[in-house]
Amino acid sequence: MERDQLVSETIERYETYINPSMARLFRFMGLATIEWEAAGDIIKDIDGKEYIDCLGGYGVFSLGHRHPKVVAAVKEQIDRMPLSSKVLFSKPMADLAALLADITPGDLRYSFIVNSGTEAVEGALKLARIHTGRTKIVATLNSFHGKTMGALSATGRDMFREPFQPLLEGFVHVPFGQIEAMEQVVDADTAAVILEPIQGEGGIIVPPSGYLAAVRALCDKHGALLICDEVQTGLGRTGKMFAVEHEQVVPDILTTAKALGGGVMPIGAFTAREKVWDKYIVSPLLHTTTFGGNPLACAAAVAAIQAIQEEHLVERSARMGTYFMSRLQMIRERYPDVIQTVRGKGLMIGLELTKEGIGGLLMSELIAQGVLVAYTLNNPKVIRIEPPLMITEENINKVIAILAKGVATAHDMIDEL
Repeated sequence: MERDQLVSETIERYETYINPSMARLFRFMGLATIEWEAAGDIIKDIDGKEYIDCLGGYGVFSLGHRHPKVVAAVKEQIDRMPLSSKVLFSKPMADLAALLADITPGDLRYSFIVNSGTEAVEGALKLARIHTGRTKIVATLNSFHGKTMGALSATGRDMFREPFQPLLEGFVHVPFGQIEAMEQVVDADTAAVILEPIQGEGGIIVPPSGYLAAVRALCDKHGALLICDEVQTGLGRTGKMFAVEHEQVVPDILTTAKALGGGVMPIGAFTAREKVWDKYIVSPLLHTTTFGGNPLACAAAVAAIQAIQEEHLVERSARMGTYFMSRLQMIRERYPDVIQTVRGKGLMIGLELTKEGIGGLLMSELIAQGVLVAYTLNNPKVIRIEPPLMITEENINKVIAILAKGVATAHDMIDEL
């Protein structure tokens, strides 16, 4: 099949069988092509055009695309046993659970392996309620925890919530980063507080120093659990293995996904302290899954964690993030009418623009020049930059040069946007 036919057929099938609005959006952004292959921090389309991946699958590709160690582990496992019988012991799942206990902070011990981040959040919420016997969950405004019914009930964005009301009862939302607001609602009826250490879809919002530690103390005071959603921030993204480590905070339950699969397999997990697992130890079939913890995904996750450790990607994230943000700050200082702030930790970076209209223009300019980015779901004024942790300094410099040109174009058109 010729190139033009492949592209037109694919777009037509998006329009007919997936979502016509999504197809129109892709076309509007100049993405009327097909992704074809990828390696490291580079994606190629069907024409061989290269794109530096500065979106990283919204945090999935921390190891880059097709990391050889993860691919090799998956190939080996698929030839042995891709899915589990769910009756006999599974070595890949046992190995992964042991690794998660080793790398997560403090005394987190038991893990339940699922298929995605939203499933991990669902499991964490259920665990908090059954352990405490309480139903009240405190979450934060502008948060994002997923779009299944429980996770959506915790998500603090009305645009996603309102079409599906009524959601689960017992959820209360307060402003993120304001401990005084949290103190007003956390009480003896609270099962858990759930929050992201850094809000991702909310616009890469970093809370004030000491906020996480204060929430931890507040939960302890009232006997509530602290759930930290590290689906996007975990596994080195912020320059620590987990973002809670920036404040030496140990949550009661921690959720992971995205980067856990090494950019090759979908997988998630929620990991908790031993005391929190009490009801599941008594009744281990209260929460089950058919495909969660399958050998193929677990093999990928084990290889991914080992690669992060062996290649010192946590430290690299901190180092490259500092370099990237320093260069971005230089652009902001030159064009303050376009870029309002640069913020983040490690390689989880947000560019907040002065106007929403700049976002679409800037994304189009970057994509046309071979850089993939996107704005955050909850805030179209914020362009997210979350490249693979192994991105090279050379490619960072290329991105900076292309971005500087795009910002200069936006500066010249600022009155029209």
